[in-house]
Amino acid sequence: MDEELFTTLRARNPRYADAAYVFVLAALNHVLERLPEPRHITGGEMAGGVRDLAVERFGPMARTVLEHWGIERTADVGAVVFALVESGVLIKQDEDSPEDFEDVFDFDEAFQDQYPRRASGD
Repeated sequence: MDEELFTTLRARNPRYADAAYVFVLAALNHVLERLPEPRHITGGEMAGGVRDLAVERFGPMARTVLEHWGIERTADVGAVVFALVESGVLIKQDEDSPEDFEDVFDFDEAFQDQYPRRASGD
């Protein structure tokens, strides 16, 4: 992605770091690579792909990294995806909407519970 595109994305939605857009595209690729054959993926599958790739790449720091980039819930994944759609980087089907990403999973359950904190003295 070039700087002009990042400038456009930042202007439309300054909440998200440039890295959030790059990571969501990497997560899309991550999901597509695991399919038996290429097809359209759902908002839920996309959100799950972001979670899975973040855990794979960042381990216990996954949530912290995503939040640093502005992704604090699955709806944020949708906002990033639809910003990429509006910018012409991704395409959507008529039935796709940002609401497809609402409350797909809870970040507390998806990240913190996966890596329980040890009590001091353990």
